[in-house]
Amino acid sequence: MKTLLIALNLVAALAVSTAAYAQQSLLPDPEIYEKDHFKKQCTEVEFSDGFVTHQDINNDGLVDVVVNEGEMTCDGTKGPQCDEDGCVYNFYLQVAEGGYFMIATAKTYGYDFVQRFGNKVLAMKMHPRFCDRPDGDPKTDPCVITTRVRGTKFVTISKK
Repeated sequence: MKTLLIALNLVAALAVSTAAYAQQSLLPDPEIYEKDHFKKQCTEVEFSDGFVTHQDINNDGLVDVVVNEGEMTCDGTKGPQCDEDGCVYNFYLQVAEGGYFMIATAKTYGYDFVQRFGNKVLAMKMHPRFCDRPDGDPKTDPCVITTRVRGTKFVTISKK
């Protein structure tokens, strides 16, 4: 019986340590983290005012951070990772204990933060193929994916 308890304790300890290892480390400031990343990647880098947006994206009252990599110029090229699918946006949630973690990365043309059914939601404009329209024109008829951040997950409400 004592051997069984020791084995169960060992399994529990391994499970807890594995879960802790798999968790993301909290960032004190995503803006500094992202800017430092690009300062290492680029010889010369500039960030416009639209590079970082501070807003509550999950309706918890804490100010979250959205980074738009299209608002950065690296070695003379604005938004070097932007293409026909849009630009990379990184979404960070702030936690009550302090710090932030990345919840999602999306390649999009942009987003609107709108009120729907009493909650703020993200209406992301994306390439039409994400709405099963592979031949659609991204400029005149983008796919709009509306999502709500619930807890730590993006939940798709609609795709048009």
